[in-house]
Amino acid sequence: MRIVAFGTYDAAVHPRVAVLIAGLRAWDQDVVELNRPLGYSTAERVALVRQPWRLPGFGLRLLSRWASLARLGLRERRRGRPDAVLVGYLGHFDVVLARLVFGRVPIILDHLVSASGTVLDRGLAARGSLRGRVMTAIDRLALACADVVVVDTAERAAVLTESGRSNIVVCPVGASDEWFAAGSSAQHSDPDANLRVVFFGLFTPLQGATTIAQAAALLEPDDRVEITLVGRGQDWDEARRIAGDRVRWIEWLEPADLIDLVASQDVCLGIFGTTAKALEVVPTKVFQGAAAGCAIVTSDTTAQRGVLGDDAKYVPPGDAKALADVLRELAADRSRVADLRERMQTRAARDFTAAEAVRPMMRQIGPVDPIEEE
Repeated sequence: MRIVAFGTYDAAVHPRVAVLIAGLRAWDQDVVELNRPLGYSTAERVALVRQPWRLPGFGLRLLSRWASLARLGLRERRRGRPDAVLVGYLGHFDVVLARLVFGRVPIILDHLVSASGTVLDRGLAARGSLRGRVMTAIDRLALACADVVVVDTAERAAVLTESGRSNIVVCPVGASDEWFAAGSSAQHSDPDANLRVVFFGLFTPLQGATTIAQAAALLEPDDRVEITLVGRGQDWDEARRIAGDRVRWIEWLEPADLIDLVASQDVCLGIFGTTAKALEVVPTKVFQGAAAGCAIVTSDTTAQRGVLGDDAKYVPPGDAKALADVLRELAADRSRVADLRERMQTRAARDFTAAEAVRPMMRQIGPVDPIEEE
């Protein structure tokens, strides 16, 4: 099939779409990318809700990218009708343009996050408020423009099903080849050295960075745990206040440098938030850390257990003491860490590759090769 990957996505910042494209190509699909990155991160888009005076600048930039995408899309249509159009992550607006440009061509929307769920999760709107209703309307418009909606967990699919949506496909986030390559060549710390632990993210309430900071504050030097926190965002100041110099702080890394850093660690931390959204997602960092050969410690939710099984260590969401206890135990039992790393890396190689991530999508838009299915 010929599939057009379409939109203002930025695969360097949000690698989900790159995994989907790589997975489709692994299934020998002809993927044509029509992409004009908007240059707004998730955090910057969320900030527009708090600072609406910036909306005109956002709108002008979006229209500029859309004008270019529309020309590219119409040119691609003249080559022949594609079999499907994939609108990448953060495509709430792009999917509208895709429908206008490609008409009756099946549109696949990667609906990894909802606009309403994001503003509620970050405390930027109350349920039923004007902001909340606007975000809900944006979600509904995006979903109405899509023929197939891709989400990352069964829990997210259930929410959409309850609202009357059909044609939902659950594709795990997965990890790109670069993470697997780093994991295959990683040199982990000596068993006699301190346990090296990494967290990376945007410090949102969902991620529970303050819980990680509280756990770090409970650990003593004799516990032999070294924690590195990478990134910056909403809860960074509070996390910095709590943990202080108990952790190593890195505000930003190039993607390749981040991959190398994570692959050098013993443990990759997932999420520990207590928000409704935190209970229904499996974060990208969990897939990437697993591919990089790390042991995974994350919150005990149905969604994460469903993907990681018994190969990860779990703590109750928001429980800093439990997190500190687990890290202390792992630092004292390095053979256990090695076992968790090996099991998680095996699971990642089996379940988290790009090809496996898109397998459910291929069943939907297929047909899937029966030989591959066997």
